[in-house]
Amino acid sequence: MPEPVTPRSDHTHAATLKRLEKASGELAAAAIARMDEQLPWYRAMPPEHRSWIGLVAQAGIAAFTEWFRHPGTPQAISTDVFGTAPRELTRAITLRQTVEMVRTTIEVMETAIDDVAAPGEERVLREALLVYAREIAFATAQVYAQAAEARGAWDARLESLVVNAVLSGEADEGALSRAAALGWSSPDHVCVILGTAPDGDSELTVEAIRRAARHAKLQVLTGVLGDRLIVVAGGSPDPLKAAKSLIGPFARGPVVAGPVVGDLLAANSSAQAAVAGLKACGAWQDAPRPVLADDLLPERAIAGDPAAREQLVEEIYRPLEEAGSALLETLSVYLEQASSLEGAARMLFVHPNTVRYRLRRVTDVTGWSPSDVRSAFTLRIALILGRLTEAEPRS
Repeated sequence: MPEPVTPRSDHTHAATLKRLEKASGELAAAAIARMDEQLPWYRAMPPEHRSWIGLVAQAGIAAFTEWFRHPGTPQAISTDVFGTAPRELTRAITLRQTVEMVRTTIEVMETAIDDVAAPGEERVLREALLVYAREIAFATAQVYAQAAEARGAWDARLESLVVNAVLSGEADEGALSRAAALGWSSPDHVCVILGTAPDGDSELTVEAIRRAARHAKLQVLTGVLGDRLIVVAGGSPDPLKAAKSLIGPFARGPVVAGPVVGDLLAANSSAQAAVAGLKACGAWQDAPRPVLADDLLPERAIAGDPAAREQLVEEIYRPLEEAGSALLETLSVYLEQASSLEGAARMLFVHPNTVRYRLRRVTDVTGWSPSDVRSAFTLRIALILGRLTEAEPRS
């Protein structure tokens, strides 16, 4: 098998080099014409983008000519070829389209070898073109890899800004625009999930969250801030289900899901509930993992969370108050009597069945069952906070 022929820059190939230089313009025009004929995506592009691609084709042929002149000199092919077009080109056309563009240009050059090469030097030019095509392939991969890396770093910074805006309550139309640039399509159901970030590379953690989200068909905006892993999840009306599907990448410790809100602009309330729940979670040693921030209302209220105190009063005490004094009185006595129906009935001078009926009404009104230990604790805290609110001087 004959050894490959390496082009040299001496007078041996001077005639071929001269003919190659003369034909460069025609080869570039032929490559562009073939793209227009064979590549539908090229025809559909705006004139500005087509002109960029034309520049790349011309630069590729010119770079091959220079490489053929000095094959022993290292050439920065990616700079010579792709540096002629703006960086936006990597966003305007895909890697597959770039490969098709390069292949078309190389094919045009191959078909012209017999006409361009000096007599007897066809093999030299053909093998030189094969080597150059390999280098162009590597250069193409490098350009797109660098663009993807830069875009990934920029997207990570952008995502961190959006997540931080949600946590700080500064989410506005600008945050919505940034989220949209990251692929966020404004789902109807949004909640914030909070927990401890694992040690190690935060980028790996973020990517693990994204994989879990794709599997669960959720949209996410996520980031690691300090030792916390924050996930803004969209697309599920059930925050506990969303948290369970994303819990894998979190480190050991509590994971708290805030309540569902309507959109990203309202997500701060979910985030604040999750933050308060994470702080108070240590007071409930048997808390499930993940746990809803609303299930931590009593601990949050005791820890000083004003939103939890207001929620307990407005969602438990006020409805009971409006339903009639008998429910409040019965619930209070029942809890004081260690959840004893008979004891409460004796204190209220009513039949135990009456107490049982009123307690069912309490459950219907509040959603919390007095016969459940955890719910009873929540109801007791709500009663205390309601009475304190009633005792406050009115302005």
